[in-house]
Amino acid sequence: MAKKNSDKPVVKSGQTREDRLKQALKANLARRKAQARARSDETEKKE
Repeated sequence: MAKKNSDKPVVKSGQTREDRLKQALKANLARRKAQARARSDETEKKE
């Protein structure tokens, strides 16, 4: 039996990796912005 995965082009797997990295970066940035907003809200309430 031949492997079915060997038929996939290398470029496609690279692009899916790029897409995953782009999505992860976007999610991380959104999370960091939310954390920064929460921190700034805490400092405003204390003052």
